[in-house]
Amino acid sequence: MKLFKREQYLRKIRGFYDADDLIKVITGVRRCGKSSLMKTIVDELIERGVSRDNIIYIDLDKRGFKSIKTPDQLEKVIDQEIKSKELNYLFIDEIQNVKGFESLINGYRTDGGYSIFITGSNSYLLSSEISTKLTGRYISFEMFPLNFSEYVEMKKFYGKPIQPNTIIELNNYIIEGGFPRTIFFDEIADKRNYVANIVDEIFEKDIRRRVKIKNRELFNDVTRYMINNFAATTNIRSLHTILVKSGFVISEATVDKYVNTLVDAKILYECNRFDMKSKRSIRGDRKYYLSDLSFYFSMNTDNQLNYGPSLENIVYIYSKSKGYSVSIGRIGKLECDFILRDSELNYSYVQVSYTIALSKETEDREYRPLEQIKDNYPKYVATTDYILQRRNGIKHVNILEFMLNNQDF
Repeated sequence: MKLFKREQYLRKIRGFYDADDLIKVITGVRRCGKSSLMKTIVDELIERGVSRDNIIYIDLDKRGFKSIKTPDQLEKVIDQEIKSKELNYLFIDEIQNVKGFESLINGYRTDGGYSIFITGSNSYLLSSEISTKLTGRYISFEMFPLNFSEYVEMKKFYGKPIQPNTIIELNNYIIEGGFPRTIFFDEIADKRNYVANIVDEIFEKDIRRRVKIKNRELFNDVTRYMINNFAATTNIRSLHTILVKSGFVISEATVDKYVNTLVDAKILYECNRFDMKSKRSIRGDRKYYLSDLSFYFSMNTDNQLNYGPSLENIVYIYSKSKGYSVSIGRIGKLECDFILRDSELNYSYVQVSYTIALSKETEDREYRPLEQIKDNYPKYVATTDYILQRRNGIKHVNILEFMLNNQDF
């Protein structure tokens, strides 16, 4: 089957295809498409004229390779696959299955002549262990499930029906989520069952096998709380107080550990606050966004949508997938939903609301924080409205069309 190209990730990696001095590490929540991305890179290398003899692809979760558990076993397989003395491209999927792989992979990097790409469990690839052993020797690329633009484009690519009404299509995206494999299921029950199995796989392989959790019931309660309160202001101390009042015996440090575990597994993304006046990060209150909204529906039995947080989450993931650094801005007592910074250190400011057409008060609420920002970086009010406002040079955009056109802030 022809693979859908995740162009915004390929664009970031292409300049490193031939870099044999850097290990390319692809991270992201399970089943977001890391393996398919590597296979797409292989296809592009072949299209570019690279011989298949120079490409070594090892998926450690597949038959024939699942028995490889030690660096010596992996080295033997790699050496058996080498057929050329020219630059070889080494792809290893699910690298965490081999304990102590770092020294071996770094050895091939040191030898030269190998452009190395690896994927694996996020809780491991982001740990202090690999960071210490490979510091300065790797470059990381973060993947996300399909953003709204990719979701629609992938459905077109595989001939799946698309609603002409973008609001209905947004509703489908919120409920179904952006895990690429769900595109191929026609029934919503099958889509949800698939996502539920992803959740189970993450908890079993990325969390329970790696992190010692003494009280699973308590961990599950923290997980449910964080997922059900995505995009809401969260304070670890306040969460600890809620749990203690509910009868749990737990320290604040353990609550913090549990939340960080969900972040390491890429279920959650932490977004810190930034004070616009002092130009400093604010400790304490922060927001957490879901890597995919389907996590919410997989752990809840209702289909009720709160479009405000959902749209905010969608814009957050869209911005992260485009490569922006994201924080929440505070201007006195007012809040700017997102401060975005690109790779060239340019800023933009974004307010997200489902609509500002309800009243002048609603419009003022969204515009007021942006009007308090005195620099000349672009400022956006992003809504689903098709009648767009003009006010003080701030750009009012229909966020659905904005994302579908794959625009940058």
